[in-house]
Amino acid sequence: MSLTALVVDDSMLIRHTVCRFLEQRGFTVESATNGQEALEALKRVHPDLIVTDMQMPKMSGSELITALKQQPGTASIPVVIVAGKQSGFEKTEKRANFAIFKDIDIEDQLGKALEVLLRGKLEKAQEVSPR
Repeated sequence: MSLTALVVDDSMLIRHTVCRFLEQRGFTVESATNGQEALEALKRVHPDLIVTDMQMPKMSGSELITALKQQPGTASIPVVIVAGKQSGFEKTEKRANFAIFKDIDIEDQLGKALEVLLRGKLEKAQEVSPR
């Protein structure tokens, strides 16, 4: 049983980096370039984790989080926000479970977020999935 993540970012580089990092840790990964695409993806998949940029066209990360928290089926999915260190989103977006910064080692920060948010689920997934 693998875990599923939804990665939402309009930057192809950030999206690719986060997707690759999660895939290397056994996640099945879906991706979207904005909040609207993410909501469409959520009709097909129920992720164990959502990693989202905050500043995107069409629908921002804050708007996506609002939509997620309003629906019982998605309200409890852990959300990691990805933002620039100077943006201040880590202080203003209190509904996210974790914040990581684009301008600091994303992989290291994401690893710490996974440990905190999905510890039990990660251990179960690793027990079931042979390496």
